[in-house]
Amino acid sequence: MPITISLTEARAIAKDAYLYGWPLSENYNTIHAYSIDPENPNYKAPFNQIFNDSKVFTPADTAIVTPNSDTPYSFISVDLRAEPLVISVPAMVPDNRYFSFQLIDLYTYNFSYIGTRATGNGGGHFLLAGPSWEGGGDRSDFAGICYSESHFALLIGRTQLFDPGEISAVQALQSQYRVQTLSEFRGDSKPPPAPPIKWPLPVTGAKGKTPEVFGVINFMLQFCPTNPTEVGLMERFARIGVGAGLPFDVKSLSPDMLKAFEDGIADAWKDFDDLNRQVAAGEADSNDFFGTREANNNNYLYRFAGAKIGIYGNSKEEAIYPMYSVDDEGQIPDGSTSRYAITLPKDDMPPAQAFWSITMYDARTQLLINNPLERYLVNSAMLEKGEFKPGDDGSITFYLQTTCPPVEVGGKMNWLPAPAAPFYAVMRIYVPEPRAYEGTDRWSPPPMKRVGPASEKSS
Repeated sequence: MPITISLTEARAIAKDAYLYGWPLSENYNTIHAYSIDPENPNYKAPFNQIFNDSKVFTPADTAIVTPNSDTPYSFISVDLRAEPLVISVPAMVPDNRYFSFQLIDLYTYNFSYIGTRATGNGGGHFLLAGPSWEGGGDRSDFAGICYSESHFALLIGRTQLFDPGEISAVQALQSQYRVQTLSEFRGDSKPPPAPPIKWPLPVTGAKGKTPEVFGVINFMLQFCPTNPTEVGLMERFARIGVGAGLPFDVKSLSPDMLKAFEDGIADAWKDFDDLNRQVAAGEADSNDFFGTREANNNNYLYRFAGAKIGIYGNSKEEAIYPMYSVDDEGQIPDGSTSRYAITLPKDDMPPAQAFWSITMYDARTQLLINNPLERYLVNSAMLEKGEFKPGDDGSITFYLQTTCPPVEVGGKMNWLPAPAAPFYAVMRIYVPEPRAYEGTDRWSPPPMKRVGPASEKSS
């Protein structure tokens, strides 16, 4: 289809279409790796089958940056075209163990959750339906019904690990997570299969910042029935050849039109950079980049930013991730030059209704730190078991440094080993209290304070 609008208008539409569609392309990159290309090193399982990753991450694991060692993962790429799926989960053991399945549609919206916060720890069967399901049959067997706007979706499961020694308990729970088609669950005959798909190659790396990405976006949109709030938007995008199932050939663009598309994409990234500056200045909150369509309110720049800084980030009601990237003086922490401390007051612990943790990472590799304790994080489960030495006022101080702190302040008990290099730490708060993410007087994590040079010896 020839593009007949002005170069100026094409540039503006290309910017908006890129902000809207780039997260879908990034999502496709992951789904393609997880469930379409079995030769990919990150391949998990075919569609509608579960993959449980029960490993405890250590510094030897290098495939994932800033890895989470709190909650071993489960993954399900789902194809809902033919019929719904039934996700079955057991009751948690013990009954205070946190777990969740985060349900993510092709847009990257977190459209629903199954788990501790959303549905409780009692277990049950949950129906997951796509846009083509007509809703027939008995629903009384289901503890909940989740609806996806798109025909494909990704489920990410997390199961709390209290300490590395009880990994077998997590594995036992993961082995009870189950995925079935609705016909299998009911013992009915199978419906006709969905038609086969010719999967395109993902557009990755630097090509993701070129007009080539619109070919993948058009491919993805055919599995996303147009939301009523976006009918006009899709009509506008179609003026530059962006839409569900439309062919898109970069080579067909004239040199001037190609430049207009490239400039529109550059404009989108400039908007992202401007938003990052707003976040740094406290004028925007990155927790708002993730959530449902309703929570996002069609703010496509926010959805784009979420996909860029941490695709599949949890909705803020489920988890938030305060980061210690600088110390209290605004400097990047460096274990080769300094020692640091984070103090949690007795009456102002991280406001987690499930649990919290603080994990240490090497700033250069973004991986966990080799250390003699083989300790990579501290968390609330360790606090509840009395594994830290409190101060006289009941507070808990963690020492982030290369050497063991003196025994009078906790020694190994309160040590979170740091590398002799730049580092950062991430606090994870699961099921945070609302005061952690909303309101003008919201809770703030205590600072990481520089307490002295790195030369002090332990005692």
